[in-house]
Amino acid sequence: MRTFDIPALTVSPATMNITDMLVDRAKKTPDLTLYALAKQGGYENISAAKFLAEVQQVAKGLIASGIQPSQAVGLMSRTRYEWTIMDFAIWFAGAVSVPIYETSSAAQMEWILSNSDSVALIAENKEHTDRFGQVKAAVPLVRLVMTFEENCIDDLKKRGKEITDEVLEQRRKTNKLKDLATIIYTSGTTGKPKGCELTHGGFIELSKNACLELPDVLVEGRSTVLFLPLAHVFARFVEVLCVEGGIKVTHEPDAKNVANALASFKPEFLLAVPRVFEKVYNGAEQKAEAGGKGDIFRKAANVAVEWSEALDNGGPSLKLKLLHFVFDKLVYKKIRAAMGGNLQYAISGGAPLGARLGHFFRALGVIVLEGYGLTETTAPATISRPAHIKIGKVGTPLPGTGVKIAADGEIWLRGHNIMRGYWRNEKATKEVMDGEWFATGDIGMLDEDGLLSITGRKKELIVTAGGKNVAPAVLEDPLRANPLIGQVVVIGDNKPFIGAMISLDSEMLPIWLANHGGDKAMTVADAAKSPLVIAAIQSAIDEANKEVSKAESIRKFVIIGNELTESSGHLTPSLKLKRNVVMQDFAWAVEEIYGDKA
Repeated sequence: MRTFDIPALTVSPATMNITDMLVDRAKKTPDLTLYALAKQGGYENISAAKFLAEVQQVAKGLIASGIQPSQAVGLMSRTRYEWTIMDFAIWFAGAVSVPIYETSSAAQMEWILSNSDSVALIAENKEHTDRFGQVKAAVPLVRLVMTFEENCIDDLKKRGKEITDEVLEQRRKTNKLKDLATIIYTSGTTGKPKGCELTHGGFIELSKNACLELPDVLVEGRSTVLFLPLAHVFARFVEVLCVEGGIKVTHEPDAKNVANALASFKPEFLLAVPRVFEKVYNGAEQKAEAGGKGDIFRKAANVAVEWSEALDNGGPSLKLKLLHFVFDKLVYKKIRAAMGGNLQYAISGGAPLGARLGHFFRALGVIVLEGYGLTETTAPATISRPAHIKIGKVGTPLPGTGVKIAADGEIWLRGHNIMRGYWRNEKATKEVMDGEWFATGDIGMLDEDGLLSITGRKKELIVTAGGKNVAPAVLEDPLRANPLIGQVVVIGDNKPFIGAMISLDSEMLPIWLANHGGDKAMTVADAAKSPLVIAAIQSAIDEANKEVSKAESIRKFVIIGNELTESSGHLTPSLKLKRNVVMQDFAWAVEEIYGDKA
């Protein structure tokens, strides 16, 4: 059993909580811009001092509205500046924030609000509160309901005018390092979501140690676009991290507008999930294809990967250097420009990025640092370091955290970032906690340098009828990078061979069809039966199969004429597959793959 720990670079006082980070930031750099609000024709800058003052006013309003210390307040909205104000205001009032995805159903809202004993719901708009109205009777503790779009921020500022600074300061200091900061509910891929009890200390120690460990990346005064859902732990961690690091943030609520936000805001670093990098690559390739330059793009991409790989193996040859220089002028600089032109670093988490994409972006001049963590670990537990990158690995533990690989290959983690437990679920807590160690459910490997690689999910491990263990991610991740493919579900448990159910990407489909002589007006359902599309998917599968043994390779596949999305009920809000739901809804596809061999 291999264990790898990195000692903390700093340890915070036991009396500290998240609000101290903002107070300290405003004292240290009151005029430093922390947030930029998108306005017509530009951005309005919000300084640290101004943000602190606004948070204090809203916190007073929450106190005046009857919010008590340690009470839970539900937050339901897309990613926007008002969420961040409210999050910090809840902490200033001594309360606990409970994020809810804005796409959550009424039943999901009911479960989270009732299970957490929330006394208030701060939502984005009337549609959200109407959804809440369907279950209002089942959550009688929720007595305060407000929305951002009805100016609840201003309303709370008015309510709080009679609350003194002394009362606010007393409330602000209610919580300590080990106290509860937020309850974040898991995505619920295998049942009802569980509430992860995350402490003030988890966010503080992780943020402080990350800033000290990554000084080249988290530079005071740099900027980033935050577009991940703030209901997700990764974005919540970034929210706190940027206050500690003095990093300017603009919020982008619409995922479809991220490209425009990058181009106009020109961030120096980015935090994203692999799907974002896949979209950038696929979009660039299809644009080149449409302009008759598809072959040039593919040559440039191959050179990029070769050049980056050579950096890890003695350095590029003179010929490779010259090719890289030429393609930088022809191709790479255009992709950098599309991402704003200033992007130097990107932190990727949530799923494996894939070696090819990692090498491609490094050759572009964007260093992608892969990280690994879960809701239960307050987001990142490990991350690559700029000076010590091995593409395909998720780095070493952040200072103050440790990792070990159990005898069955499961990854275990410990550190100041581990949750206290699952809210009101002692049984589930005992199943994953062994003293200070947390069992992640993921399987992986540690190399001699302490670099971690993720090979699959323990519960998703497929065992074929022939006894071969297959991790679906090894095949699914590279296939999802294909512009045609939306989602991949590798199957084969107790079956004679490995198969796959594949859905198409409706956004990329018409572009791909136009570039390959197909009918761009074709529907997803029709495309699933198209010989042109089937041949392209087969080619992609043939490439993916080259990376595994014959026993692990995909022998047969079915293209589903439906998209697998969150709204269809097949993905969680954090875009994880609900495999059990997919298997149930598309049992016909399983039958088609295996037939009489099932």
